[in-house]
Amino acid sequence: MSIKEKILDDLKSAMKSKDSGRLLVLRSLKAKILEKEISERKGGESTLSDEQIIEVLMKAAKQRKESIEQFESGGREDLANQEKQELSIIEQYLPEMMSADEIRNAVLDQISQMGASGPGDMGKVMGALMGKLKGKAEGSLISSIVKEELSKL
Repeated sequence: MSIKEKILDDLKSAMKSKDSGRLLVLRSLKAKILEKEISERKGGESTLSDEQIIEVLMKAAKQRKESIEQFESGGREDLANQEKQELSIIEQYLPEMMSADEIRNAVLDQISQMGASGPGDMGKVMGALMGKLKGKAEGSLISSIVKEELSKL
């Protein structure tokens, strides 16, 4: 079962169980997926791959995380908690994310493969890593680890 099918099935279940919080998030995800499908259409029908759907979900999760930070810094714990609940629902559909140690190992591997010699090689290392780790780790975390490791060289 694809991620999209799972989201649609869970949407139906949320409707039947009258779970309004979950229903709101799933409808939002369905709309974002539909929006992406429409933007990918080039004159015909378009169905998204699971990787493309994961991109949509990661973007939605990132938006929630940014909102949580802003609400917490503004002293709005009520809104931050609501965003945290929405984030937890979105994360159920995302693949298991890599830990910082796993990312660090991948970064060190990539640096040694490319023979990177310092911070000037950050663009090359990031380009290669983003392709490999897409959907498995957040870009900001990868970037900070790459920067840290390249500064040691």
